[in-house]
Amino acid sequence: MASNDEYDYLFKVVLIGDSGVGKSNLLSRFTRNEFNLESKSTIGVEFATRSIQVDSKTIKAQIWDTAGQERYRAITSAYYRGAVGALLVYDIAKHATYENVSRWLKELRDHADSNISDLRHLRAVPTEEAKQFASENGLFFIETSALDSSNVEQAFQQILTEIYRIVSNKAIESSQDNVQPGSGAQIIVPTADDHAKSGSNCC
Repeated sequence: MASNDEYDYLFKVVLIGDSGVGKSNLLSRFTRNEFNLESKSTIGVEFATRSIQVDSKTIKAQIWDTAGQERYRAITSAYYRGAVGALLVYDIAKHATYENVSRWLKELRDHADSNISDLRHLRAVPTEEAKQFASENGLFFIETSALDSSNVEQAFQQILTEIYRIVSNKAIESSQDNVQPGSGAQIIVPTADDHAKSGSNCC
């Protein structure tokens, strides 16, 4: 029987967005199926892991969560290093957090490794404004709720599956047995809980 520590691929995915948009609850909902209505703002950086199966392969996701406050921006480079995917989160009840999506996307592209790449397809989205932004930036869009867990699993499954597909295709193209992950994905994730409604765009 395989050990819990055995996996075929290890993918680092970062959660980015303003403070208080629900990043930590997305992380805890996906990795532990927990939600805390009274959760406090993250201080520094936290991460958790969870493994999923894709095409009979074990994908271990290392999901990193960081504080959205400006005073923690000094950790930026280390936070993004090695990431192959990102969930860009905003709160659908706070328009200012959506307005900051462009800044977070720029930071992601400025600091992430070159192995971060965009998904060039788009899901249906609830608002034309967010749909247009996602389309213009080549992002996948999915609305989630960590409170009732709607679409949280789907959002993470989608990004991890897309990263796996990209990595697998690159391995086939290069005909190498041990290809390191060379591309990733981002997703915009709007959340929509009473206290943590958010939207996410994944790149």
